Amino acid sequence: MQVFKEDAVTWLSTLADASVDLIVTDPPYESLEKHRKIGTTTRLKVSKSSSNQWFEIFPNNRFEDFLREVYRVLKKDAHFYLFCDQETMFFIKPIAEKVGFKFWKPIIWDKVSIGMGYHYRARHEYILFFEKGKRKLNDLGIPDILEFKRVYRGYPTEKPVELIQTLISQSSANYELVVDPFFGSGATLIAAKNLDRRYMGNDISDAAHEHFRNRLCEK
Repeated sequence: MQVFKEDAVTWLSTLADASVDLIVTDPPYESLEKHRKIGTTTRLKVSKSSSNQWFEIFPNNRFEDFLREVYRVLKKDAHFYLFCDQETMFFIKPIAEKVGFKFWKPIIWDKVSIGMGYHYRARHEYILFFEKGKRKLNDLGIPDILEFKRVYRGYPTEKPVELIQTLISQSSANYELVVDPFFGSGATLIAAKNLDRRYMGNDISDAAHEHFRNRLCEK
């Protein structure tokens, strides 16, 4: 296990070519900041739902550099999962294809209960499923809608560990290396640890590192 505190693109640039088996990440994409300022999403900064300060946004104009580094560090036959909203999905998909990824589909995370939003409030998020080369999923019976209850009173936009474990189980094997360049709540790293994968994570936020350390101490 290794964690780092650097800019995500800078950190990825230090990793060797074709050295990573799987990347699962949830970047603080630009549209989050726009939506946070209106409607129900204003609660995300500081509230009873979260004691953490809102994180620094990763701007859209940096995604091409980020995706090029992701493609470079992944092994020849590997998967890449990226959490985002519909606005960011339409922006990222053509860039990812430009740098070499095959886009399979958006996987839907059904949060079971209503969440953020203003008009027709959101009950789901997208997980973009990309592939470098060709790698089979470990279980072809898993559907493209994954139902897991959203995390309450956690880190901002925290994802359920069980949800991440589904992705890791599908796209890696024991002791392979799972990487998250924006680890946030640490869910990807905890999920990898639970499944006997090696893992490395990075996040520029002090709050993320403190939150992850606390989670490790609780286990």
